[in-house]
Amino acid sequence: MNALHKLAAAATLGLAALGAQAANVLVVLSDADHLDLKDGKVFATGFYLNELMQPVKLLLDAGHQLTFATPQGNAPTVDASSVDKMYFDGDEAALKQHKALLDKLKLTSRTDSPVISLSRVAQIGYARFDAVYVPGGHAPMQDLLTSPALGRLLADFHARHKTTALVCHGPIALLSTLPDAQGFTNRLAAGGTVEQRPDWIYAGYRMTVISNQEEELAKAALQGGTMKFYPQTALQQAGGAYSSNQAPFTPNVVMDRELITGQNPASALGVGRELLKRLRQQSAS
Repeated sequence: MNALHKLAAAATLGLAALGAQAANVLVVLSDADHLDLKDGKVFATGFYLNELMQPVKLLLDAGHQLTFATPQGNAPTVDASSVDKMYFDGDEAALKQHKALLDKLKLTSRTDSPVISLSRVAQIGYARFDAVYVPGGHAPMQDLLTSPALGRLLADFHARHKTTALVCHGPIALLSTLPDAQGFTNRLAAGGTVEQRPDWIYAGYRMTVISNQEEELAKAALQGGTMKFYPQTALQQAGGAYSSNQAPFTPNVVMDRELITGQNPASALGVGRELLKRLRQQSAS
């Protein structure tokens, strides 16, 4: 029994003692370890440690079961720059605790990762899962935004009003449900005009994602490179009703129907807490 199964088994026993019901949450990450920038430049990236592990720890501590997936089933990559106590309010102990949990789960292991592919998720059946969570880091900008498999999954969750939570760059994955996600993003990258899509299943939804202002403030991290487009612009052009914070990099969590979105790394904990709240409501109903 691997570490993930042990944690899930222990958590399920704990819930049984409390008379509660464990939910099965699907966590979807990117296969990518880089982001293609303008002018052929490449930026090494992955998922942000706190954006994945803060909600994951909350869910495991509450006794829920987790399944981890990427489009191709490859082990995801942590963005090395995110392994920093600044994303844990300067708390070195919290950083070490969440990093230790990541290591215990072996998610990034090239040989022992429990991560499965989205095609395997479809074989298992979307009905098996009660909620989906997509963390950020720049990696989702490389593949999740145009993944047909993710688009099918999110469309199913939307149709069934199942909780769909995403944070920072993660909400860019919502574009995968567009009828022509690849064409849409290609036009954005080319700098062309993209008309809003009233046929988009999330058209008119209130949502957030890392803002254009925050992207500009963090631009130095790209080491001289430039992103092909910003996620705020993309979601707004697709038809999302964008909602921002008042000050850059402060927490902002936006909820509309089944959707929970967080704006930046500081919002990950809030998204995790709202996700937990939804799961408790579902269990009680």
